Amino acid sequence: MRRATLVLAIVVAVACSGGGGGGKAKVVDGPDDVAVPSNPAQTAASLAHVERALRAPKTRPAAVDRLGWEQQNAYRALSAHPHWLEDVVARLPTDVQPIVIANERAESDLQALAGEGQRPRHLPDWHIVSPPPVEVLRAYYGEAEASSGIPWAYLGSIHLVETRLGRIRGTSSAGAQGPMQFIPETWARYGQGDINDNRDAILAAARLLQASGGPADMSRALRRYNNSNRYVEAVESYAQLMLSDERAFLGYYGWQVYYPTTDGTFLLPEGYPGKPARKISSPRG
Repeated sequence: MRRATLVLAIVVAVACSGGGGGGKAKVVDGPDDVAVPSNPAQTAASLAHVERALRAPKTRPAAVDRLGWEQQNAYRALSAHPHWLEDVVARLPTDVQPIVIANERAESDLQALAGEGQRPRHLPDWHIVSPPPVEVLRAYYGEAEASSGIPWAYLGSIHLVETRLGRIRGTSSAGAQGPMQFIPETWARYGQGDINDNRDAILAAARLLQASGGPADMSRALRRYNNSNRYVEAVESYAQLMLSDERAFLGYYGWQVYYPTTDGTFLLPEGYPGKPARKISSPRG
C-alpha cells in the first residue's frame, strides 16, 4: 500500500556524514555551524547536555534551535560509528541512557530500511521549506488526536520521518506526495483539502491510522502506513520519547535535511534550491 519514503533517501546521509569536533568556538548562525562530535567522549557529552537541556522548562526558547542541531549532529556521529554505542551509553547519566538508546535504534532502523543502495549522482529535485511554527504543528497534531484518538506523538513521528516535519517538498520514487507522503489513491480515500498542506495531510494520516486499527493497535496501523517492521519500530521509538516528555519534540523540530550523493553529503537548507546546498565534511574513521 505504501511506497519508498523521501526520508529513506536522506537517512543514509546520517551514516555518511560526521567529522568536525574540536577547534575554537565560533558563532552559531545555522546548523552547519555546529560541530559534529569526533569521538565517543564528545558524543556522550553532547547528548547528555542536549537531551537534558531540551527537557528543562527553564531552557530559553532562543536556545532550542541550536540544541536540536547539536542533538542531530551527535546522532549523526553515533550512526556513522555504531561501534561507539556501548562506550557512549556507558558515559551517559542513567536518566539519559534510555533516551539515547531509543533515538539510536530509530536511526538504525531507518538506515537499514533505506539499505546501502547506490548513492545518487545529483542533488534531488526537491524544495526545502520552513516548517510551520512548533506551536502550530503541535496544534495540528492535537486537532487530529481529538478527531481520531491517534496519539499526537505518532503523527509527529511520522511527519518527522517522512519529510522532516514538512521541510521536504517533493514526490517520492513511488509517487507519494505531501508532508505525510500519501500516494494519490490513498489520499483520494482519506484526504480532504490540499495534499501539500501540513494540517490537511496530518488530519488525513490520522484518518488512515484510525481506519487501520489505531489507536487500539498502533503497530498494526503503522504497518498499514508503511509495511515494514523497521519503519514501525522507528516511528514508535520517536513517538514514545515524545509521549514520555512532550519537550522532546522541540529537538526534533530543529532537525535538518542532509542528502548523500556520489560527490559527498550535502545540507539542503531551508530555501533550497534557491539557497545552494552546502557540502559537509566526511566522517572520521
